[in-house]
Amino acid sequence: MTLAEQVLWAARARGDTVAIAESCTGGLLTSALTEMPGASLIIDCGLVTYSNESKTKLLGVKPETLRSMGAVSAEVAVQMAQGVLAASNASLAMAITGVAGPHDSECKPAGTVWFCTATASKSSTAKVEFGALGRDNVRQASVNHALAMLLRVLTLPKT
Repeated sequence: MTLAEQVLWAARARGDTVAIAESCTGGLLTSALTEMPGASLIIDCGLVTYSNESKTKLLGVKPETLRSMGAVSAEVAVQMAQGVLAASNASLAMAITGVAGPHDSECKPAGTVWFCTATASKSSTAKVEFGALGRDNVRQASVNHALAMLLRVLTLPKT
């Protein structure tokens, strides 16, 4: 069973639905989950918010956070996850923001990715420095990491 299938089964077993906000992965996480039959019972929505403007308009990320912390930061990942959760009917959200590469951004090296899972009561972030693996590899590694984070949350007892 693939990691995506495990996430869907775990969400179904818990009665959870998932909303996703993606930046550097450009919809790959949502795609990985919606390839599975029955995904419509679990996936509420997936938003690709690649630009800072879309992060602000669609997810409510604060412009001052983007200015002070940068789009690739824990603070932005949290606001993305909380924003997609608030905009959806989901019980669990995942957000991904990072630098896929191949070039570094002004302030962050290629392969730097922030993740956040959020429920109505809790947010949890993780930073991974994948390194300069190349754009496709960073994006795929990010999807795999996000799936593993989702699965961890979905296998914990509900609080």
